[in-house]
Amino acid sequence: CHYNQSMEFFYNKSSTNDCWDRPQLILMQVVGSFFCCFILLSNTMVIAAVVTNKRFHYPFYYLLANLAASDFLAGIAYVYLMFNTGEVSRTLTVTGYLIRQGLLDVSLSASLANLLVIALERYISVMSWKVHSNLTKRRVTLLIMAVWAISIFMGAVPSLGWNCICKLEDCSQLAPVFSRSYLVFWSVSNLVVFLVMVVIYVRIYAYVKKKTLMLMSHTSGSINRKKTPIKLIKTVMVVLGAFVVCWTPGLVVLLLDGLNCHSCNVMKLKRWLLLLAVLNSVMNPCIYSYKDEEMWATLKNLARCV
Repeated sequence: CHYNQSMEFFYNKSSTNDCWDRPQLILMQVVGSFFCCFILLSNTMVIAAVVTNKRFHYPFYYLLANLAASDFLAGIAYVYLMFNTGEVSRTLTVTGYLIRQGLLDVSLSASLANLLVIALERYISVMSWKVHSNLTKRRVTLLIMAVWAISIFMGAVPSLGWNCICKLEDCSQLAPVFSRSYLVFWSVSNLVVFLVMVVIYVRIYAYVKKKTLMLMSHTSGSINRKKTPIKLIKTVMVVLGAFVVCWTPGLVVLLLDGLNCHSCNVMKLKRWLLLLAVLNSVMNPCIYSYKDEEMWATLKNLARCV
């Protein structure tokens, strides 16, 4: 096995070229630092808004705050990645590289798991036609703990042995110490979860549409949408849509690399796909505040106090 080798050994073995021109690297670090500062600050404010505003003390908003926490972790992961990329990445130890990638994997897993839990919470609330589900604080706390336990485990899997450190011919290009089989598992499992969430929201949409038509036929023709689950569902669907758009291309490219597609030229797409991932964490706080008037008002009040 090659645990004592630097990452340059693995980059050379997998024929991976991850070099940046000096001006490109500086530009990436300056722009990336701005985005990461926004991610860290805005998601901190979202969490603070949920904690300080009693109107947000419901399961949906606790889970939303947890999603913001996963985006906050993503911001930390991007900062670590930015200053440990290019030529610097070749000088990393295997442990340092696994930490770099592990932070990204944990944040992605946490975001995905949070979205799945939120989808299930919305499904429960919609089926009972309530704005908020009847999940107790204890159950929500257990769900949040489960999300992070699963996410940390998923991020640690390569460190626990599913890597190519002892089997160099199985190394991938995008992540030179990750086995191609692991990339296939990782990308396929995430894409399956995407599909499950889409199915859940299609069912929710169909039920809401049917229920709304029934209510309108028994009323004067209009209903107060603020007293139904519709508004929060729209917020979550926009968040989910942004997540799918930003992450699906990257997962597909990971799958192609895992399948050892030599003609796909996956390294050329790597930087653009990372930019998409960063933009997703930038977009989420904007979506929360734009789609939720109460959240926007609370964030403005918090901004005045800073």
